[in-house]
Amino acid sequence: MNTLEAARRFFGDLTAALAEASDPRIAEGFASIPREDFLGPGPWLALAGNGYVRTPTADPVLLYQDRVFALLPDKHLNNGEPSLHARCMVAAAPQPGERVLQVGAGSGYYTAILASLVRNGGVVEAREIEPDLVTAATANLARYANVTVVGRSGIEPALPSSDVIYVCAGATAPQRPWLDALSVGGRLIFPLTPQQDRGGMLMVTRGLTGFAARFVSQAWFIPCVGAQSLAEADALREAVARGGSREVRSLRLAPEPPDETCWLAGDGWWLSTADI
Repeated sequence: MNTLEAARRFFGDLTAALAEASDPRIAEGFASIPREDFLGPGPWLALAGNGYVRTPTADPVLLYQDRVFALLPDKHLNNGEPSLHARCMVAAAPQPGERVLQVGAGSGYYTAILASLVRNGGVVEAREIEPDLVTAATANLARYANVTVVGRSGIEPALPSSDVIYVCAGATAPQRPWLDALSVGGRLIFPLTPQQDRGGMLMVTRGLTGFAARFVSQAWFIPCVGAQSLAEADALREAVARGGSREVRSLRLAPEPPDETCWLAGDGWWLSTADI
């Protein structure tokens, strides 16, 4: 095993361990997908504080760490933190044969890992609206037969019926097109974040009679175009500052009015600390 192979294997094992993943497919996915294929030529820019630090060389071994690397630094578009994505994939648990919709595919790195999880029997539709990233993702994912890249908004209906909707841009509300596209038993995971501020990764699971919901982790994400409301952002900031997000158990929709179990109320929806 050469140095690069060893770095990838260690990276897969470490990322899976940080995400407390018991499914061996998580470690295998992160170990087997070459991250350098999705970041362009090196040296690369690693996010640090409020800026970036350039890697000293173009040795791809440097990419196999739990760091955020730039895709389009002038627009603050990055390839996100591996352990966060692993944690989200553990929560959403894409299974072989399932249909995945990814919103905010970037250059396609996490798309490729999702494709490895659903395998040849499953499919991934990856949506991205940044033109340079659509071009990059289309080229990077051309060899993945179960992936389709679509240069279109991830909140623009009609969305494909999906078992997993995996969102990589922050919204201040669970978008109705996402909920409508979820199959029964389907999982939506997205950053419930107010603009550039801290929020959390919320997972919503569609049941026969409603939507279970829980927060998976804290999160900071670039805003999802068209999915940010100033009023909901302010309410979300207040709820995050107040705490108690770990108590959230369900998502309720209008016309059901918020009651004493309400943790956060938005326009036509609210999060409850009660089970469905």
